[in-house]
Amino acid sequence: MLKALIEPFRHPRPKLDLSGAKGGSGSKPKAKAKNWSGTLGRIWSYLARRKGKLTLVLLMVVASSGLSLLGPYLLGVGVDNFLEGPGGPDWIYFLVGLACVYGLLALTTWLHNIWMIGIAQETVYRMRMDLFTHLHRLPIPFYGKRQQGEIMSRLTNDIENVSSTLNSSAIQIFSSVLTLVGTVSVMLWLSPLLTLLTFLVVPLMVLGMRWITRRTGPLFKERQRNLGDLNGYIEETLSGQRIIKAFSQEERVIREFGERNKRIRWSGFWAQSISGFIPKLMNGLNNLSFAIVAGIGGIMAIKGYISVGVIIIFESYARQFTRPLNDLANQWNTLLSAIAGAERVFEVLDEEVEAKDETGAVTLSKVEGAVKFNNVSFSYDKGGDTLEGISFEAKPGEMIALVGPTGAGKTTLIQLISRFYIPDSGQITLDGRDLSTIQRESLRSHMAFVLQDSFLFKGTIRENIRFGRLDATDEEVEEAAKLANAHSFIVRLKDGYDKMLDADGSGISQGQKQLLAIARAILANPAMLVLDEATSSIDTVTEIKIQEGLQRLMQGRTSFVIAHRLNTIRSADRILVLKEGKLIEQGSHDELLRQGGFYSDLYNGQLKRAVMQAAMNEGIRG
Repeated sequence: MLKALIEPFRHPRPKLDLSGAKGGSGSKPKAKAKNWSGTLGRIWSYLARRKGKLTLVLLMVVASSGLSLLGPYLLGVGVDNFLEGPGGPDWIYFLVGLACVYGLLALTTWLHNIWMIGIAQETVYRMRMDLFTHLHRLPIPFYGKRQQGEIMSRLTNDIENVSSTLNSSAIQIFSSVLTLVGTVSVMLWLSPLLTLLTFLVVPLMVLGMRWITRRTGPLFKERQRNLGDLNGYIEETLSGQRIIKAFSQEERVIREFGERNKRIRWSGFWAQSISGFIPKLMNGLNNLSFAIVAGIGGIMAIKGYISVGVIIIFESYARQFTRPLNDLANQWNTLLSAIAGAERVFEVLDEEVEAKDETGAVTLSKVEGAVKFNNVSFSYDKGGDTLEGISFEAKPGEMIALVGPTGAGKTTLIQLISRFYIPDSGQITLDGRDLSTIQRESLRSHMAFVLQDSFLFKGTIRENIRFGRLDATDEEVEEAAKLANAHSFIVRLKDGYDKMLDADGSGISQGQKQLLAIARAILANPAMLVLDEATSSIDTVTEIKIQEGLQRLMQGRTSFVIAHRLNTIRSADRILVLKEGKLIEQGSHDELLRQGGFYSDLYNGQLKRAVMQAAMNEGIRG
């Protein structure tokens, strides 16, 4: 129904350029036309879930619209009765009846408002839940292409715009349309001539609204996009404060923030300025209509064609006729902003979720850990292969190390094993079974990850470690912490394992966060372990201490270790050397050194730098 009510006011969006004199950077793409009727239809699909209560709301709107028409009519009848000769008892009944009409009008208006607020909040609740749930079903590549703040803006600001509109504008629009239809009907019954005179201002209203709304639509869409971009930039700069201050880049980020802030200022300025003409236009045309009806109606009353009461009724209805149009105009700003926000929400909801498991995909009750790559190639885009023709085999319980320059494809290879990405060609098997025949959730439940950038959630240390296995006991949590060499620093903290960590683990050092991430992986007790620069944030002394724990953890488990410090993977069963997406060498540490190839150059280069650094440190101490 909401879709049907708004459809007549929908217009194609013009091509506007906010660059140059209006303060825009000109770098933003122009807003493209969207399917507004489709967006309204999807909003209605959420509202329709509460059809029963929504029906009651609409009945109250109908009742309030009828009562709003009855009140002015009774006033006109009362004036005519007074001019003809007022009676005593009749006036008492008249005043009581008039009080009842306006009292019921207030009650029905309050009821449909409070009920609609409840429907609106439940609708927005469902939209927010759908969006948040959908975000957790999207593949990893989706997040690699978007800023976190921009995604958060859709989950907060855009949905809040929809909430504001449903709370006020939706019922206001329906009420305005009903009032408009009822008013016109009664006006035609009272005086077709005066009704025709009132209609003289309607074409001006329609033309004015059309001219204004065709220009404000793209501007509101631009403002929402600019707001999302600004939120993303704010989130990025707040997360990177240490880097910003370390490189003294405060002025640069403030300048770039100012540019984004300016884009919002100008898009919001022009949207609000142009749309602000609507109430001014309506008020002016209302006064013109009032003057026409009063002048012509007065002449007709003098000549005896109509009574004074009819003029009073007509003046009230004439204002009531333009008021719904004025209300529609006033609500248009909110409506445009809500549609723009809803479009951005539905854009995310329309993103393809992570590919479903293939028909017949199985769950794994036990994993030995035999992984085999057979001529596997993969690319993030069509520009070229990130991995090309990779073939190797990892036997159960082996430690496989991945080395190579930045961008060689080490992390990508791990993401293929966990099925965050799907290879373009070739085959990957686990225990002889193609990964495509294994359910993703089952596959990942047998893997544990310790990534280069450890992430901790807001909560206690105990809760963060237990994230690896939610049913673990306190004793098992502490045992995992001991294996990761985290227990000693945890017990020194105030509250120990019950210490509350802020978002992303702020309050403890980066190395300590990494130790907790390792403890979390140990607690998961996986069949396969992935260490992506797991010790990169840990000092040398601590690294030596945890190597023994990691060796115990990797015992009997297939482990994939990405490391740039080659001395940490000397004990690996097999080292895979990647360069420019190709597997150029593989073998044990000693075998690769004897080959004298790329790995040997890397290792000897690191060894020389370590010796030189040690000599420099010794010289400084001397």
